Amino acid sequence: MDDQQYQDPTQAPTPASRPPALSGLSGNEMYCAALLGYRPGNIIVGNSVFSMGITGGLHSEFKAAIGGELTSITSMIQEGRKRAFGRVESEVAQYQGCGVTGVTNDLLFQGRHIEFLSIGSALHRSDGQVTNGAFTSSADGQELYCMMDAGFAPISFVFGNVAYAIGIGRNFFGELRTLAKGEVTQYSNVFNTTRQRAIERIANEAREAGANSVVGIRTSIQPFETPEVQEMVMTGTAVNHQAVSQYGIGQRSIGGVVTSDLTAEEMWNVVNMGYMPIQLVLGTSVYSLGVIGGIRATLKNMIRGEITTETQMIYGAREQSLKRIMDQAQQVGADDVLGIKTYVYELGTNLLEFLAIGTAVKRIDGLTTRSQQLPPQAIIRDKDTFVNTAQTDISTALNNQQQNPSPQTPPSTNPQQAQPQQQQRPW
Repeated sequence: MDDQQYQDPTQAPTPASRPPALSGLSGNEMYCAALLGYRPGNIIVGNSVFSMGITGGLHSEFKAAIGGELTSITSMIQEGRKRAFGRVESEVAQYQGCGVTGVTNDLLFQGRHIEFLSIGSALHRSDGQVTNGAFTSSADGQELYCMMDAGFAPISFVFGNVAYAIGIGRNFFGELRTLAKGEVTQYSNVFNTTRQRAIERIANEAREAGANSVVGIRTSIQPFETPEVQEMVMTGTAVNHQAVSQYGIGQRSIGGVVTSDLTAEEMWNVVNMGYMPIQLVLGTSVYSLGVIGGIRATLKNMIRGEITTETQMIYGAREQSLKRIMDQAQQVGADDVLGIKTYVYELGTNLLEFLAIGTAVKRIDGLTTRSQQLPPQAIIRDKDTFVNTAQTDISTALNNQQQNPSPQTPPSTNPQQAQPQQQQRPW
């Protein structure tokens, strides 16, 4: 598709005698969709309600005492998410849509029940033709335009998740380790392992869908049942790009699939400059200030000046996390790592985690975008036009819960904080 093949939004045909579409697309999204030859369809909703059950609860508590991944919980969440998303696919087929944009897949806790909720907005071809099969994407209408103009053809919404607990056993050894200053490898290994499993699973799901890449990955961690048990989930869009197959870019990546957490706008800019993403890379390091260091830091707080123990600890954690990113980037033959985000936060008394995450990229001669400039509508951020400070509705409370998880949750794993602010839907 070149510039001349884009649709003129002002000339989009209006199908005769059809009911109005109840769409979640904003005006800017609608404009961008029209450029691609789409018109808005209805909001699509799919859900599934699960019961944890007494046996499931006891089993998860037992596993939490041991530590590591809770495979039974991971499997249950996978099944619930897939059932909810499967109903989105069924509904868009019923509406004869050509795609679904802005797909989400959330967990809502209702006592001992969990509702898996998946929502998106259907798209139809502006010329009224019906296609065989519909794509699904986590990208909104604006992001979809950036993605497709950069040469990424959307196939399917995909996710990879892992439910895990640090566990009493690991906590015990970790507490012993906090007596000394330095990295607490037990904690570092848990966080690094669970994050890598989520990447592997989203890459495998994309490959099964026939894609060679996953773009627009957003990462979220939230407590499950108890603060000690958490789920980490990565969501994104499985896509195909001709250059990935032509140059074998993803062959050395996890699962043989390109993965990236660059935003759609960033992705467009990177491809326009001739770079192709290779792999989402991340490194985490948990450091202990140590008992002696903690006492010294406490005494230091009584007087003005630099706390050298904390300075050194943060510096060491940062260097270790960035080294892990560097090692991963070199393994896949990257030229650079872009969009690195770094976060420091406390896990507990005298314990600190440093997290670094970014996308490894490689330069390809001749690679560029279809257009040389994005339309303003693709980058304009929408504004809220309804504000109610007198009451908090349930959907807002749920959004706040997702955006502000437990204090132990790293800010970087929250999609609204790790990535630029995502547009909030009124549903």
